[in-house]
Amino acid sequence: MINFKISTLFILLGLLFLALSSCGPPGDARKVSPNPDERVKKNLEEGRGFRLDTSMKNSGKGGDFMFASANELWRASLDIIEFMPLSSVNYSGGIIITDWYSDGDNLDESVKISIRFLTNEVRTDALDIKVFYKRCNQMMNCKITQKTGSLVAELKKKILNKAAIYKKQKKDKNFKEYKGLKIK
Repeated sequence: MINFKISTLFILLGLLFLALSSCGPPGDARKVSPNPDERVKKNLEEGRGFRLDTSMKNSGKGGDFMFASANELWRASLDIIEFMPLSSVNYSGGIIITDWYSDGDNLDESVKISIRFLTNEVRTDALDIKVFYKRCNQMMNCKITQKTGSLVAELKKKILNKAAIYKKQKKDKNFKEYKGLKIK
C-alpha cells in the first residue's frame, strides 16, 4: 500500500513537472495582445495549438509525427551541404558531420564540416559550425587545421536564410483562419 502511494506521488509530481515545463518562454509584451481571444485566434491560425473538433476527425488514422524534415534548420543545413558526402548524421543528437571532400582540382586539399544544432529556433546562435582543412603532401603526410572566419560565417548565413524561407513557408501553409470566437 505504501509503494502504491509513493508511486502515485511520483507520477503526480512527474505530471506536474511536465505541465510546468511545457510552458514556453514568455513572449514580448509589445507584440502580444492582452486580449485572450486574439491570442487564441493568432495561435490557432499559426498552427500552434489544437482544436478539439479537428483532432477527433483523424481518429481512424495514425498519429501525427514530427520528423527531421519538419525542422527548418536541419533541412536548410542538409540543402546547403548537399554536394558533400555525409559521414555522420544524427537528428536526435543534433549534429551533421560531412566526410572529407575535395573538388577534384586539388586532390591534396580537402575540407570537412561539422554542424551542431544548439536549438531548433531559427536564430544566429542556433548553430555551431566548424570547418576543417586537410592538406597532404606527396608522401601522404597530412596536416589538419580548423578554420574560422569567412567560410563559417557564409555557411551560417546561407543556412539561416534558407531556414527562414522554410519557416515562412511552413507558417503560410499552417495558416487556417479561426472562426470560433468573435473578437470585439
